[in-house]
Amino acid sequence: MRPLTSSITFRLAGAALAAVCVAGLSSAQAAPEIVRAGAGAFPISSVVVVRNVGGADIAYASGVPGSPPGDTRAQTIGALARLTAALKAQGFGPGDIVMMRVFLVGDPALGGKMDFAGMMAGYSQVFGTADQPNKPARTTVQVAGLAAPGALVEIEAQAVRPHQ
Repeated sequence: MRPLTSSITFRLAGAALAAVCVAGLSSAQAAPEIVRAGAGAFPISSVVVVRNVGGADIAYASGVPGSPPGDTRAQTIGALARLTAALKAQGFGPGDIVMMRVFLVGDPALGGKMDFAGMMAGYSQVFGTADQPNKPARTTVQVAGLAAPGALVEIEAQAVRPHQ
């Protein structure tokens, strides 16, 4: 059996070393800052930016619906324009988008099936182009409906850039 004092001394020394290491790490990096932007009187933010997370800024953009009237292609182009404008206002570009989620409602003109080809026609004008070759990870799903009446598409995104 070990003497009780050496066991306690070892634990206290280990705890003190851990405290010094944690204190050193936390003082070396500033705490992240959260910035909430947009959406006016509506009770959500259009974009939330978490600044200085491991040397990066991360933006979370709320879903942006397409604006009726128009088919899925036209609504996708409009939704992406408003989404990228909201991100640009926070210092992010389309090339910083790393993840997107696209929600499509079945198009009545297609017998209630989602218009994936129409969404891709609009999407391809922004991503994977010569001017903007970056392509985010993406999920596309068909949903029963969206909050915006007449909307066929809604797009949300996350973007990352080096901290500035």
